[in-house]
Amino acid sequence: MPDPGPVKMRRVGHLDPGSHQRVLMKTGLILLIIGHLNFISSALVHGTVLRFVVDPRDAISLQYAVANAASIISALLTISCGIAALVLSRYLAPAALKWTVFALSASSSLGCLSCLLGLAASIGLTLGSQGRVLLAPCTSANVTLAPVSRECPFDPTRVYSSALSLWGISLLLDSMEIIFSIHCLLLTADLLRLGRCCRRARRRKVSLQAALVGSPNPGQCLGLLRLDSVETARL
Repeated sequence: MPDPGPVKMRRVGHLDPGSHQRVLMKTGLILLIIGHLNFISSALVHGTVLRFVVDPRDAISLQYAVANAASIISALLTISCGIAALVLSRYLAPAALKWTVFALSASSSLGCLSCLLGLAASIGLTLGSQGRVLLAPCTSANVTLAPVSRECPFDPTRVYSSALSLWGISLLLDSMEIIFSIHCLLLTADLLRLGRCCRRARRRKVSLQAALVGSPNPGQCLGLLRLDSVETARL
């Protein structure tokens, strides 16, 4: 009967080195692709919308700029995390590389989470104000005549839908980046055996507590010694 070979578990904590390499490679490729798509989407938002509407005196437009800049930075972090995960899938031995991927995964997860909240706030502010800040550079009262009258630096009939569409795409990409960054973080933590170290520390704490509970009280030991000394003196 042929040997069925080693059983490969699908849980992260029970992957062999070969499975770790394959999963890390797939995760790194996905992070690399999603990071590039998010970077392109954020660059399109800046090039088609924000470079016309950002005003330092307006709080909402500044929020747009900060959220878009944070989205670009998180996309770069995701790309770096994907590249590092691909390198780690080839070379599993270096501890410095493992810690690098661990730090980049944690930074990418937190950065994408902050971008997710910022983009959600941008979409909410835009829907609440009906695109007032986006159309602020247009000085013409009639929006439909603004493109032909050259009083608007962009087409106001499309900037509202374009901004919302690009922000929606970035929102979806940030959600995917969070999921795969956390997955890469868990894979790297398993390679670093962080979970096992925590479990060992917890077991040691429980065993020490059990030993302290089972050990006699020092006062009781002193009382027993006194009784022994009294009985010895009587004899």
